Amino acid sequence: MQKNNYTKVIPCLMGFFLLLLAGLLPIKATSHQGENQNFVLEHVQDAHSWHFATISGQHITFYLPIILYSSDRGIECFSSALFYDPSTSFRGYALINEKVCCLDPGRCVYDFSITKNIAAMFLSVGLLMIGLLLAAKKYRKRPLATPKGYCSAIECIVLFIKNEVAIPNIGQQHHERFLPYLLTVFFFILLNNLLGLVPGGANVTGSISVTLVLAAFTVLITIFSGNKHYWSHIFKPKGVPTWLLPILIPVELLGILTKFFSLMVRLFANITAGHIILLSIIGLIFITKNIYIGFVVSLPFGTFMLLLKLLVAVLQAYVFTLLSAIYFGQAVHEG
Repeated sequence: MQKNNYTKVIPCLMGFFLLLLAGLLPIKATSHQGENQNFVLEHVQDAHSWHFATISGQHITFYLPIILYSSDRGIECFSSALFYDPSTSFRGYALINEKVCCLDPGRCVYDFSITKNIAAMFLSVGLLMIGLLLAAKKYRKRPLATPKGYCSAIECIVLFIKNEVAIPNIGQQHHERFLPYLLTVFFFILLNNLLGLVPGGANVTGSISVTLVLAAFTVLITIFSGNKHYWSHIFKPKGVPTWLLPILIPVELLGILTKFFSLMVRLFANITAGHIILLSIIGLIFITKNIYIGFVVSLPFGTFMLLLKLLVAVLQAYVFTLLSAIYFGQAVHEG
């Protein structure tokens, strides 16, 4: 394995993360009326605090910073803990259904707050950078030594993505161009999927904003990497009568949008559905208030769903990476 594979992933990962944040922000703070969501949706949606656990009635919660901007007040920063009293408003703002609401309808306020999903992305990107840099450092020290333990596992993943995903679908000639992105997106989705299974974890890949940006990356790279054969297949395919082109060209262009929506919805729907089903099974204990339901229904089915979600976490990272490689291969294929 080339020892610069890891170092190529780091700058790609940083730009990747910054553009993800750009996809999530800014969000306009608006007025809102409505009731609180049920506990299942509260666990899968984004929030301005990070609740880890409840022990002996005490909530272990990390309150995240609220960052607002308005033309009249400029930048305002304060803790979201000031909002988590149902009767509390602060500086003319209130937090309703995890949305910062401006109580003055005449003001235009933009919300740049660090939410739970954004904090979780900071954590996952930090872990990836530390892990990959450590692996790269060990390879530099002993480039000819057989990797062991952690480095061996990383090498297996890198070689699998290269030999089983990139080369077969993109080709030997062009796969090196796209390998850093494919490794980045695989590690990023896999780690966030796994962290979402940890109690108190965030549902990052179950956020439509995150999957939207991930899908947009793949589609934009495909579009800008397309060669003349790729575009001629869309606008002037061989053997197609001229009178049929006005019908065929919109269909081909629609296919590009279909790739975008399929990537976005597949990851979002699978991860979110798994969380909702698992939480619903666990919630049966509290709904029925029957300990036997927990042992007979919730425990076995919950364990099965957790193991299934573990499989889905790996599978969805692989599927997203595989489809991205297929799209890149179509863009650079010669003839």
